[in-house]
Amino acid sequence: MFPYLSAVPATNSSVVLAMMVASLLPLVFAILAKVFGGFKSKDNANPREFLGKQTGAAARANAAQQNSYETLPVFLAAVIVALLFFVPLSVVTQLAWLYVILRIIYGLAYIANWATFRSIIWSLSLACPLMLFYLAIRLS
Repeated sequence: MFPYLSAVPATNSSVVLAMMVASLLPLVFAILAKVFGGFKSKDNANPREFLGKQTGAAARANAAQQNSYETLPVFLAAVIVALLFFVPLSVVTQLAWLYVILRIIYGLAYIANWATFRSIIWSLSLACPLMLFYLAIRLS
């Protein structure tokens, strides 16, 4: 399907690992927002207030964190549904890892302030779980 992702083992554990990585990406972007904003231990008393006052790359990293939660439930549900409906494991694996890779690129594009590129990557990343749902429907 995707030649560059064919090296990823088509196993349930690989799919679960992709789900774990996708679930931890918002935390990575939150850490980056704090690093870019100069977060200090005193800021831990009210981290949301600290992040709310940020501008530039720190604010964009925080926005990438928040946006990462928007498609995560769709992705997680799509992977589970695809596995339950016996979508070929190689396809589930490749689409799951493609989603993760695209979400990483999305976050980096957000931080770099590449708005149009970011929107294109967001659309492509959303296509991954939608394709998993589509394949599950076709196989049901």
